[in-house]
Amino acid sequence: MLKIRLKRMGAKKKPFYRIIVADSRSPRDGRFVETIGTYNPIVEPAEIKISEEKVIKWLNNGAQPTETVRNILSKNGIMKKYADSKVKEGK
Repeated sequence: MLKIRLKRMGAKKKPFYRIIVADSRSPRDGRFVETIGTYNPIVEPAEIKISEEKVIKWLNNGAQPTETVRNILSKNGIMKKYADSKVKEGK
């Protein structure tokens, strides 16, 4: 099962995250399939860069976002666009 989750980067006490697609069994900072964005919680407001097309592609392929990533995607409106595309496909 594929997960969309955060991979921790950066120095001690200065976290920086990459949003990645990885197998759910691989370690947090281990092997991954693709990088689809970044998340920097240190700056105010938090800096988020996400490739919307890649996220929607992976969601359509069955990847499940973690709770934190789901919140990040929701704040950027990507989860709403994904849900809308699902509704259009159903019609």
